[in-house]
Amino acid sequence: MPGELINAKVDLILANDITAPIAISEFKKIGVKDVFNRERIALIPDHFTPPKDIKAAEQCKILRDFSKEYKISLYFEVGRVGIEHVLLPEQGIVVPGDLVIGADSHTCTYGALGAFSTGVGSTDVAAAMATGECWFKVPESMKFIYYGKLNKWAGGKDLILYTIGDIGVDGALYRAMEFEGETIKNLPMNGRFTMCNMAIEAGGKNGIIVPDSITESFVKKRAKRPYILYTSDSNAKYVEVREYDCSKIPLTVSCPHLPSNTRPAAELFEVSIDQVVIGSCTNGHLEDLREAAKVVKGRKVNPNVRMIVIPATQKIYKEAMKEGLLDIFIEAEAAVSTPTCGPCLGGHMGILSKGERAIATTNRNFVGRMGHPESEVYLSNPAVAAASAILGRIGTPEELGL
Repeated sequence: MPGELINAKVDLILANDITAPIAISEFKKIGVKDVFNRERIALIPDHFTPPKDIKAAEQCKILRDFSKEYKISLYFEVGRVGIEHVLLPEQGIVVPGDLVIGADSHTCTYGALGAFSTGVGSTDVAAAMATGECWFKVPESMKFIYYGKLNKWAGGKDLILYTIGDIGVDGALYRAMEFEGETIKNLPMNGRFTMCNMAIEAGGKNGIIVPDSITESFVKKRAKRPYILYTSDSNAKYVEVREYDCSKIPLTVSCPHLPSNTRPAAELFEVSIDQVVIGSCTNGHLEDLREAAKVVKGRKVNPNVRMIVIPATQKIYKEAMKEGLLDIFIEAEAAVSTPTCGPCLGGHMGILSKGERAIATTNRNFVGRMGHPESEVYLSNPAVAAASAILGRIGTPEELGL
């Protein structure tokens, strides 16, 4: 029942190079001899990697040493690592029906597979590494129903930005956000991942989509273990139900300094930009890169703009290379990076200086999120970000005749 406090067994625990060192320190204080299961802990150095400085290198070394000491099988070194929330589903390490906790707020991404997944603190991760369990307060549920045909170039990012703009950054506070409707049933996996990824930006405890044939076709060829497809009860109670006609949802941009500060992209044509970032756990999938490449193909990045493209995993990088997408970006004079969270959190690989403005496919645009506290970040889908890179200001693919 909502509000009930429960203890539950977890199927997977994850932490990264920022959050794992704290968890490891606390784990060692507990005094247990071993982790609960060395196959169910994922340590992923994706935020500051390849390490940007001595401090980052030392953080990563803590993960490496702990993984060796406890024989953790799911440790991903540079060259094998990817952005955690794209890497784990790609590798079939998270499957439908899982209960996943991660010391990273965007752990809610895996709801796209029909898993219950949520971010927790590093101390909760430490306790779970020792016991295999975590405590939860059962959240209330909200249902979001999407119907109608998506506009050209619109996708999961526009749906979730528009929704957050509608309900606010605390509109789903500690609630499960269930996404459904005919539009969701036709939405590809990358769009579903994007929507569940940003449930946290509306205050949600988790985002979730009922698994269907699209989910199964993604999971079947990847799953490393058996999975269960859960669905909501027919008599499930929701504290609120909202419906959206997707034909009325425009290409949407979040303006500084909150994801809920949304406006149609077409209205922001006077906003000049200095940087474009295509990537992150929100929009670093192969389909996102294809979308951006369609827009920039045969064009050049505006001379006043730097464009940074970050495939989310090595596999995506390789596929993008095979398909010629990286050629398209490099011909357009964009920089292509190894997989990293980098600029999303103001870590490295694209930090903004005072007064600079970026449009990014990332998930947060708080004050100072991508660098200097007096810089600005706008959030959009990959097509809008790519069109803006060409135009030198926020714009849409339609302005390029696409």
